[in-house]
Amino acid sequence: MFQRILLAVDSGPAGRPVVRLAGDLARLTGARARVVHVAASSATLAAVVPLEDDAEAKLVLDEAVTSLRDAGVEADGVVARALTTQIAAAVSAAAEEWNADLIVLSPHHRGALEALISPRVSDAVAHSTRAAVLLAPEDTAGH
Repeated sequence: MFQRILLAVDSGPAGRPVVRLAGDLARLTGARARVVHVAASSATLAAVVPLEDDAEAKLVLDEAVTSLRDAGVEADGVVARALTTQIAAAVSAAAEEWNADLIVLSPHHRGALEALISPRVSDAVAHSTRAAVLLAPEDTAGH
């Protein structure tokens, strides 16, 4: 079934369901996991401004990798850097580079108008990759 699962995690509680779901799938299928966290930057007219520093990005990544390893999953991780408008491309590139056969990420629900103006990362990833894409449900139980 799945041999290489790529998890795209972001900071905050939205990353927890992704890690939990991908970890469960990896254990069930014997797959390896790779975590990718995109450290995003925003472009202004005058400069490119990082939205998180290197230490924050590494912390997000390390927490996810440690959680997977603690659950018995062979896992590693990478921090990618991209502009906010290129996050989906960075996730898709990481999946292709690693030959992932499944990408697990959060859907980040938004309003219809916002989604028309700027597509969700999950939608853009699904349309730009050959790997299967699984959206982790939001953690409504507060686990």
